Amino acid sequence: MKLDVIIPTYNRHEMLKRTLNSLLAAEAPHGLDVRVIVVDNNSTDQTRQTVEEYMKRFGGRLNYVFESRQGRSSALNAGITATEGDLVGMIDDDEEVDGRWFECVLRAFSDGGVDFIGGRCLPRWGAEHPAWLPRDYPGVIGWIDSGDEVLPFDEDYPGILMGGNAVLRRSTLERVGLYATSLSRNSKRLLAGEDEDMYRRLLGSGARGLYLPDLVIHHYVPPERLTKRYFRRWCFWNGVSHGLIERERRTPVAYLLGVPRYLYGRAARGLLRVARGAFSRKDRARNFSDELAVWDFAGFFYGKHFYRAAR
Repeated sequence: MKLDVIIPTYNRHEMLKRTLNSLLAAEAPHGLDVRVIVVDNNSTDQTRQTVEEYMKRFGGRLNYVFESRQGRSSALNAGITATEGDLVGMIDDDEEVDGRWFECVLRAFSDGGVDFIGGRCLPRWGAEHPAWLPRDYPGVIGWIDSGDEVLPFDEDYPGILMGGNAVLRRSTLERVGLYATSLSRNSKRLLAGEDEDMYRRLLGSGARGLYLPDLVIHHYVPPERLTKRYFRRWCFWNGVSHGLIERERRTPVAYLLGVPRYLYGRAARGLLRVARGAFSRKDRARNFSDELAVWDFAGFFYGKHFYRAAR
């Protein structure tokens, strides 16, 4: 089997070195031909020079692609179209793969019935995490851990396939299509809907996916993401992303003014609990989580009715 690992990157050449070092350190088992593609998404730092420095160390298995259209989805799509391996893996430029990552990939796809896999994204803290950090909003900092058991990706799975630690069969990607560029974050918009959209399309196509606890990456969480301001902004734009997706693909639930009714209930309960706990410091994480539910609702309403998606 041939595996192409795509790394979209933008102005993070120092962290990119750690990502590339981890790929060099992880042993590729016999039977898996691994190639790595760094997609430079319009960087102005030393990204290209960094990739060129590492090419010799990879022995011809590292390639550089430049994509000028800003946005993570555009970078991923450029990497996908520039490669032709049987499997397409995706990690981010602020991540390091576990030493058994390649071994886990080969083992999973030796079963011909598996179409895509995802796994744990464990935080590598850039600063001490604050007391108010809500554990029920792990996606804000890319912290994904669904337990120690292998789980099917289906309607009962508590989350989605995250593109920062994913491997898909190319034949499956060809069937469902590339990532949606209108739902992707860039330097101006913190949209985060491309993974949700891809996940829904994968399930809708009948593709079979597995969450594998042994497929581990370590994700760097910088200090600037451990702020309430960042959490609020992320949750608002996450809501916008879901609102945009709902324009095209409605969820089979009850609606009120174009918004699922359960979101009203969640936001209302959050507001009530925020008011009750305004002067309490007993459970700061719970209090902040309630506030984030309101930001999520506000973003969804804006995204569903007012936001103009980039084209």
